[in-house]
Amino acid sequence: MDNSLSVLEKVEKLSLSTNQIDRITGINSLKNLKILSLGRNNIKTFSGLEAIGEHLQELWISYNQIEKIRGISGLKALRVLYMAHNLVKDWVEFNKLADLPKLEEFLFRGNPLIENLEEEVWREKCIKVLPNLKILDAVPVVTKIEEEEDEEELMKKFMQE
Repeated sequence: MDNSLSVLEKVEKLSLSTNQIDRITGINSLKNLKILSLGRNNIKTFSGLEAIGEHLQELWISYNQIEKIRGISGLKALRVLYMAHNLVKDWVEFNKLADLPKLEEFLFRGNPLIENLEEEVWREKCIKVLPNLKILDAVPVVTKIEEEEDEEELMKKFMQE
């Protein structure tokens, strides 16, 4: 990535996937950028996103080399984060995602941290860190209250028949 991107001041969606990019640079002037796709590169860190953190809503950064999650706390507007198939293996790093207050959709499968966890255990741990999630690993998040309401609704329907 280089400063030639600075001419794209009004761009809202930018895809730079599969470009052998190893660091995020040259996007500071993209003040309208809402969706950034950087999948299938060689990126190791979130560094370089600080200047667009107030307005970036979606970051697609799966299939990279990310092990450390530092630098993500500035992405306050982020609603969608796809970071499957990276190298995150530490809960201390994972817990830094709690700094994303608006995160609703999260894709994380394929990271070493969760490869030996049962699906239910993983989902429970993740939702504790990211309580506002609506979709986790492409599956809707259903709260205990919603489960109970669904069960009650089914029972009512069953009793009426």
